[in-house]
Amino acid sequence: MNEKYVVYWAQGAEQDLKSVIGYIKSESPTVARGQLKKILSRVSTLDTLPQRGRVVPELEQQGIFQYREIIAPPWRIIYRITTTSVYVLTLIDSRQNVEDILLARLVR
Repeated sequence: MNEKYVVYWAQGAEQDLKSVIGYIKSESPTVARGQLKKILSRVSTLDTLPQRGRVVPELEQQGIFQYREIIAPPWRIIYRITTTSVYVLTLIDSRQNVEDILLARLVR
């Protein structure tokens, strides 16, 4: 039986989600609801399968291996796993310059 993890959203990730959905909602509330459902559905699987996401390639190239991601196109959901928890850290549009965003937000 799989171990259950508690999934937490960091404040920054919550703000990312609100911003993304708010922006999409201004154009199309229906599309916004669909995107929100898709993102939350992907994140909901992390409580039992957090290892299924890949190590973030841009960070791996920098020798940083503790961050993983799952994809809900075009969104990249970046998270970190601890012994009993998963922390969703950021939600990034993959069409942006992802490496710069990740390094600015996650590596301090």
